[in-house]
Amino acid sequence: MGSRLRPYMSDNGPLILDGGLATELEAQGANLQGDPLWSARLLHTTPQAIQDAHYRFLLSGADVITTATYQASITGFITHLDVSSECARELLMSGVQLAKESVERFVSDSRPTGQRHPLVAGSVGPYGAFLHNGSEYTGSYAEEMSIEELKVWHRPQIDCLTAAGADLIAFETIPSLKEAEALVELLREFPSSKAWLSFSCKDGRCISDGSPFTDAVQMAHRCTQLVAVGVNCCCPAVVEPLLESAGSLLSPDMSWVVYPNSGEDWDTERGWSTPVKKSASIPELSRTWMKRGAALIGGCCRIGPAHITELRQQLKGSCTSPASAV
Repeated sequence: MGSRLRPYMSDNGPLILDGGLATELEAQGANLQGDPLWSARLLHTTPQAIQDAHYRFLLSGADVITTATYQASITGFITHLDVSSECARELLMSGVQLAKESVERFVSDSRPTGQRHPLVAGSVGPYGAFLHNGSEYTGSYAEEMSIEELKVWHRPQIDCLTAAGADLIAFETIPSLKEAEALVELLREFPSSKAWLSFSCKDGRCISDGSPFTDAVQMAHRCTQLVAVGVNCCCPAVVEPLLESAGSLLSPDMSWVVYPNSGEDWDTERGWSTPVKKSASIPELSRTWMKRGAALIGGCCRIGPAHITELRQQLKGSCTSPASAV
């Protein structure tokens, strides 16, 4: 396990991440399809649903829960909710508060039998998530933007999440090497914050904009505030080739973070569908990822609490193994 991650851990096993928050919200009746704010809208309309979803992932064995802010932004809230900038900032910060309250409830409810004190990761999605046009999986927008413009866009979101007290920042589903560089530079403006950097990938060698995954890993190593680098929202089958391609570049200070989706295919018109060749599941592949240095393992889209329970049983044996507090 990378030395930068050890302060967050109390054993040698990986930290278990949660699954797809939007997936769980939809399973409980939320209608998020086609919404430009996605699950972030519920921060405004039904925050209790978010808190309850966090709690179900904690009960399932997650050591880390991720805030409902992936598609949240000051501009997005102002545009789609017609609220003031101050209100938009409060909504973004509420994502952290809801997660922290869920953790406090879980810790209180699990005493004296449980010792886990889970962490809250503040989710920062790519600029393409705000555009709501699928470009978060290509990174095409970054060709038209400078690193400084990308920093200007992301700065308010990171400021809100850190001010609200997130334990870590999760830079998620980043499709572009340029956007990753902007985020890493921006993170230095928040010197007391730690983060992980996770890329969306097009295959077993390249991130979504076509840059080699090895280049992304090398870039991440230049930032001492990153505790992990890796992949999310990809098919589980491509994870091992990606980690293998850059395995020699992983320093003792850094760990892999891995949380793919279910392996199903997404179509903007038809929704999710099972591929002809079904991928092995996350729990089935998780030990291989752990052996390659993955210290944070979980799931993304279409992964619910039951999958996380299965994952924890595979890697740690139960939902009662301790995870340290910050």
